[in-house]
Amino acid sequence: MKLALIQFNAGQNKQQNIQKACALVESAAGEGVQFILLPEIFNYRGPLSGSDLYDKIAEDIPGESLTPLMEIAKKRGVNILAGSVYERAEEKNKVYNTSVVIDYSGSLICKYRKINLFRAIIDGQEIDETSTYIAGNKSVVCKINDRKIGLSICFDLRFPELYRKYFNEGVDIIAVPSSFTTRTGQLHWEPLLRARAIENYCYVLAPNQFGIDGNDVETYGHSMIINPQGQVVDVLEKQEEGILMAELFFKDRIHYPSLN
Repeated sequence: MKLALIQFNAGQNKQQNIQKACALVESAAGEGVQFILLPEIFNYRGPLSGSDLYDKIAEDIPGESLTPLMEIAKKRGVNILAGSVYERAEEKNKVYNTSVVIDYSGSLICKYRKINLFRAIIDGQEIDETSTYIAGNKSVVCKINDRKIGLSICFDLRFPELYRKYFNEGVDIIAVPSSFTTRTGQLHWEPLLRARAIENYCYVLAPNQFGIDGNDVETYGHSMIINPQGQVVDVLEKQEEGILMAELFFKDRIHYPSLN
């Protein structure tokens, strides 16, 4: 499977972010890839409270962020992981952080709502996703080209029990679209990604945001592909926009029995 991970710096202009994401997806599709992955909250990174987030940024699924990607998927015949978007919840002024998979026909085939919500104090600034998001409660596995993919988002990476469940379901790939901070990323990003690959003996695909977001939080970049042995296949080391491409091979993969 030939695939592409997209790294960029989404800001507070939602329409501009969507246009940028679509341009990068089109560029990757032109390289003959079969699967393209965007990072977490690719459509907006700004203030995370108040009615504006719910009324103007969050959307039903599919909405304005996903519709153009569905059109590209159908036109280009590619599968797309729309890293995540703000999905309106039933509770006013609360949203889900939702990752969506679009297949080559332009159809939405599954969605995953982030289960583990980030809460930390970084350089004196408190970040608390529970004030904005409602946590999801279901793991999700979908199929792309007959390969099983376990979905997760960013902070989920610190909770190995989610990935052990995916291991027991026989996934070939774990996807971790992220907006992982620089402070924690320098310490934990690569070790955690490699650990999840080694523990569950599958590929780990982690497209990440880079740069300072609309909340003045710096994110780490270093979008990364890890193989089932825990080796880094490739990484975007520079703090800049980019597309990371690779071809995954599954024929030599060892299959371990499930552990219940």
